[in-house]
Amino acid sequence: MDIPSLPIPTVAIHDSSDRFPVRRIFCVGQNYAEHAREMGSDPDRQQPFFFSKPADAVVASGTAIPFPGQTQDLHHEVELVLALGEGGSDIAAADAERLIFGCAVGIDLTRRDLQAVAKKAGRPWDMAKGFDQSAPIGAIVPGALPAATSAITLDVGGARRQSGVLSDMIWSPAEILAILSTYVRLAPGDLIFTGTPSGVGPLNPGDQVTAAVDGLPPVRIELA
Repeated sequence: MDIPSLPIPTVAIHDSSDRFPVRRIFCVGQNYAEHAREMGSDPDRQQPFFFSKPADAVVASGTAIPFPGQTQDLHHEVELVLALGEGGSDIAAADAERLIFGCAVGIDLTRRDLQAVAKKAGRPWDMAKGFDQSAPIGAIVPGALPAATSAITLDVGGARRQSGVLSDMIWSPAEILAILSTYVRLAPGDLIFTGTPSGVGPLNPGDQVTAAVDGLPPVRIELA
């Protein structure tokens, strides 16, 4: 039997024909105070927690995504995504931004009903967060982080669902990278979803979703 040859997942780079290769996807849970409250948690800078998605969960903007199975409560979560061009372990927060190749807008699609069952039973979130096509992402813009005053929003069918500013984050991007680097060795190709503002909610087949951060290309998907 032949050994399978597998493609490397990639993400578009803004204004370039090059593609960004994806190694791993890490996500920060409840990194905006109002979202933490709407999920029933205390947002008072508790130590951040992380979960992951498979690299091939990335989906390009403009894609029609089949509504996933095994859920009756699919939710949207708009996020700023960091794309790493360098890596390392035990990185100081003051040095962390040098790891960033660029930034993009992402959507953390979540099977909220499966997540609720997993939370109650003390089980992993993998099937709630890491399913196929669960990480739509726009083109990566190389360079510095967006300004902390940048708006982060998500619309469904033209109606605003989520709205905040990046300064609402409990843990800054540099702090997130520094803390995550104490758990795993970060590497080029890693994507970091940095959390979502309040207003997460359900999606239905036929919904058209637009997620945006000021200064970055939006990501648009449709639930087929």
